[in-house]
Amino acid sequence: MARSQFSLLRQRRFLPLFAVQAIDAFAGNLFRAALVMFVVSHAGLRSGEIDIYSNLAAMLFVLPLLVFSAFAGQWVEARENARLVRRLHLAGIGIALCAAAGLLSGSLALLLGALCGYGVLTALFGPLKYSLLPRVLRPQELIGGNALVVTSTFVGILLGAGLGDWLLARREDGPLFAAAALVILALAAWLCARAVPEAPAAAPALRIDRNPLRAVADLVAQLRGDRAVLQAVLGVSWAWFVGTVLLAQLPGYTRLYLGGDAGAAVLAMACPALGIVTGALLCERLSRRTVEIGLVPLGALGITLTLVDLYLARPQIAAVTGLPWRALLQAPGTLRLCADLLVLGVSAGFFTVPLYALIQQRTRRDRLARVIAANNLLNGVFMIAAAAFAVALLQAGFNVPQLWLALALVNVAVAVAIFAMVPEFVARFASWLVVKMLYRIELRGLEHIPAEGPALLVCNHVSYMDALLIMGAVPRPTRFVMYYRIFDIPGMNLVFRAARAIPIAGAKEDAAVMERAFEQIDAALAAGEIVGIFPEGALTKDGEIAPFRGGVERILAARPVPVVPMALCGMWQSMWSRRNALADGGPLRRMRLPRRIRARIGIVADAPIAPEQATAPALEAKVRALRNDRA
Repeated sequence: MARSQFSLLRQRRFLPLFAVQAIDAFAGNLFRAALVMFVVSHAGLRSGEIDIYSNLAAMLFVLPLLVFSAFAGQWVEARENARLVRRLHLAGIGIALCAAAGLLSGSLALLLGALCGYGVLTALFGPLKYSLLPRVLRPQELIGGNALVVTSTFVGILLGAGLGDWLLARREDGPLFAAAALVILALAAWLCARAVPEAPAAAPALRIDRNPLRAVADLVAQLRGDRAVLQAVLGVSWAWFVGTVLLAQLPGYTRLYLGGDAGAAVLAMACPALGIVTGALLCERLSRRTVEIGLVPLGALGITLTLVDLYLARPQIAAVTGLPWRALLQAPGTLRLCADLLVLGVSAGFFTVPLYALIQQRTRRDRLARVIAANNLLNGVFMIAAAAFAVALLQAGFNVPQLWLALALVNVAVAVAIFAMVPEFVARFASWLVVKMLYRIELRGLEHIPAEGPALLVCNHVSYMDALLIMGAVPRPTRFVMYYRIFDIPGMNLVFRAARAIPIAGAKEDAAVMERAFEQIDAALAAGEIVGIFPEGALTKDGEIAPFRGGVERILAARPVPVVPMALCGMWQSMWSRRNALADGGPLRRMRLPRRIRARIGIVADAPIAPEQATAPALEAKVRALRNDRA
């Protein structure tokens, strides 16, 4: 049985890196909250000066993402990564000492300098940690590892901000305790960094371009060529846009529209953070340890619906103010709003975790850090755009609930644009829904499917659902070759087209369709894609595996690639097999309801076979053995 994502916390290859980034998230947000409360309560500033310094602090934290991201991507790829982690966190001790000196002396210059230092640390460490993850994790661990990173980040944000706010607002000696905590955390991060395993440079010959404009142009160039990666990067940046708008308004929304006090605002902030943690951790279970981008449309839908309900639930300013969080929870409608914020966070987890994993899975190792750096750069741009968006609408007379509604409508437009450009997201969503609703699948041996490069998948053909089932199980996008009449089934045709399936006909039925299919197969393999075929050429009529035809040998003669044998087990009893459904593409003769909802089926794969050994009889024997072994 597959181990859960939490087993990674016992692995030395993952735990030190996880600990470093978790401490960074906690310490950075502790300092930011402490700085804000210091400016408000301890610096002796007038109201106008407080606003100036608060906005200056926000700008200084985001600015390094824009300035240093281009350098960071090249720097990470050209240097040994573990050494960079150690050097960064040795510098982090100096930043913490600067922050501590600022808190103890009351120097705003030192505090703002330290804040900028934390921003630089974040800008440099972001590409480093996310490009290290696919190097320390196995492909089936990417979702779980990213979920743990996202979880620790938001837990760190919540706890760090809460502690920083509490220390500076509630205790006279708060600056001393905050200063001590920052130094201790910096030392802990450095000690953990020393345990990060060695990771050679991904592109040691890469020349670091110190011209910022050329470096930014290089970052943009890294996003070209793979539309799915580009859209994933834009999707992550859009999630930061939505989060920036939401979190910036929540404290004021809690006070004006819910009638809560400062403690109630903390509760309101905790709900989406807890939701993100929950959604991130659920991703591994729902995706069966694969990079399941079918969760992304589900997350986008959840974000839109909850934002709309936030608008509908409380459109007017509250009649009372200053309610503590316990009293607020007892007020009518509060639980509905908390549920909305919680589900919003869960949806954000569904939206972002698969996108981060997709970026890491689909990007070449020698350019991954630059792609992550480009993502960070875009995140900064989107966060600034989010602030401008909120200010513009509020200045135009929108209230906060109306701002939620406007954000929901824009989210729909953005999601539709992303899914229209990359239909694979929708195809995976459809296959994910089908799999989850109808079956419980036992997956075995899928780690044999190459993580990159071309490959041919061969599998027995039992039902009309086979392509969808395998498409939803295989972590890489797979272009299936399928009988053209199945391809043209109304409704399903939209999914097959979105998945770029390849329709094929027999030579006697339509020779032109057959030849076009072989051309498309060869082009897909030449482009480094995975192609799935059913060498029997038709659905089984009796539940047994029919002889494999010679089409597979023709494909390999033109394009020798590894062949991964697979077996589909347990589908003969399905309502979608020839036992219960169509015959020869004709009308429905009989269609029985499934005997069991969520029936158990199996998909088994074995190690790739070299193309020179992959004859039709040899592949047929291997698939038979896999099916019989599973049975």
